[in-house]
Amino acid sequence: MEAIFSIAVLIFSVVIHEISHGYAAYFLGDPTAKYAGRLSINPLKHLEFIGSVVVPFITSLTGFAFGWAKPVPFNPYNLRAKKWGEAIVAIAGPLSNLFIALVFSLVFRFVDISSLGESSVYMLSMIILVNISLAVFNLVPIPPLDGSRILGSVLPYQFRYIQDKLEQNALVLILIFVFFLWDFVAPVVPWLFKIFTGIALS
Repeated sequence: MEAIFSIAVLIFSVVIHEISHGYAAYFLGDPTAKYAGRLSINPLKHLEFIGSVVVPFITSLTGFAFGWAKPVPFNPYNLRAKKWGEAIVAIAGPLSNLFIALVFSLVFRFVDISSLGESSVYMLSMIILVNISLAVFNLVPIPPLDGSRILGSVLPYQFRYIQDKLEQNALVLILIFVFFLWDFVAPVVPWLFKIFTGIALS
């Protein structure tokens, strides 16, 4: 039951994440996501078999589901904010996850936890934890993660070759990060969880 719930939370969270990219692009003048039907809350329009089914199922067996949805398409040449447009679209996804985490954290801040059942505390914690984790992971500056687009926007033009090199080796870099470097970034998750909720993860 816990595995099913964690997968459901993950799916909801990645869908909101991708929709946020689409709406950010739309508000900046690019209707690509709208024409592709990707501004819909319908999860079937966003999910993919490997990232949204296989990976979440396998990782849920470890007690914490992880995965991704299909990237929302957008055309950077349509964006009104030429220099910062891609960065704004990119950061909209992680910010949406942090917003979800913040909203559900308010329960811990303003409701007596002892009045909540153990299952309710678990569900709230899982929603917050999944969304914080998604935000932190996606801010890593490795293509195709959102952090890479943010990095590309802030790099001076003469250093854009760095972005090109990262994109050329994206798959290898992602695998290296997930298997060897995530442990160095992971402590940020419980730190943010405590900031949001006022409760330290045990």
